Amino acid sequence: MVYDVAVIGAGPGGLAATLGLARMKRSVMLLDSNRPRHAATLVSHGFLTRDGISPLELRNLGREEVLAYPHVAFERTVVQSITQLPERDFLVIARRQGSQEQTEVHARAVVLATGLTETLPVSEHVRPWYGTSLHSCMDCDGYDKRDQRLALIGETDDLVDRALVIRQFSRDVRVFTNGSGAVDSNGVARLAEFDIEVLDAPIRAVEGGRNGMQAILLEDGTRHERNAGFVRPQWHATIGFAEPLGIETDARGLVAVDRQQRTNVAGVYAVGDITPGYRQLMVAAGEGTVAASVINRDFIARELAGDRDARVAPSAELH
Repeated sequence: MVYDVAVIGAGPGGLAATLGLARMKRSVMLLDSNRPRHAATLVSHGFLTRDGISPLELRNLGREEVLAYPHVAFERTVVQSITQLPERDFLVIARRQGSQEQTEVHARAVVLATGLTETLPVSEHVRPWYGTSLHSCMDCDGYDKRDQRLALIGETDDLVDRALVIRQFSRDVRVFTNGSGAVDSNGVARLAEFDIEVLDAPIRAVEGGRNGMQAILLEDGTRHERNAGFVRPQWHATIGFAEPLGIETDARGLVAVDRQQRTNVAGVYAVGDITPGYRQLMVAAGEGTVAASVINRDFIARELAGDRDARVAPSAELH
């Protein structure tokens, strides 16, 4: 069977794309590894009608909805590669979880919705509190940390901007750079104007107990009572399996797309966290909805042209 679309990734972006395509009577194979970046997060916020829902429950509800359509199939797999066939369709090779058995999916178009992987600073200390006391998204989780003693832990060059956003939720904010020197003297002075202290010593431990995080202990021997906060990960787009297609990425390795979620490779679209922009559930779902509408129209253009295998040229306006 040749599916109209193979959607890789069953987060909000991939699920929204699948739902939109299903309602346009397009056949879809949805592939997902069930390894979401937010697996450690107990609740998610900002998704209209589902504020405070478990991220895993949100994914399960979405999957149940799309699988109610008879022309949607689902497989729990890890995608190994995507190649473009001589007839200009795509062949997706995936391995079923828990075995070495492979599955092959032949599709006319592909939606990349695989999300990101992340590397946490001082992961051995941060990881036990990640998803409970510590989060990465200020827009999603800042409200629930209001008026607490907050930490911002990171080693990137955007800590000043992030600290000023976090200050909206609490007037007691400290920045911990783990010895990286990520905040220069100008940044330190800027944050000092708002009573935000920058501590550059390496982190020795993050202390806490059943009630959550309690303090950050530094290598210089100082102990800073903090009961919540944010961490700035290094994010990486998980698209190594698609490298042979020659998909364009930006300086951060994110997939470049135009306003219709098209990549530079005709027939390949990308949505969600692997594209530049805001990393929020509603945004990813919106991009998936846009992609579904655009894909359907691209198919119609091909069909009206009388060449089922013709490719609609991708836009040159990528971002």
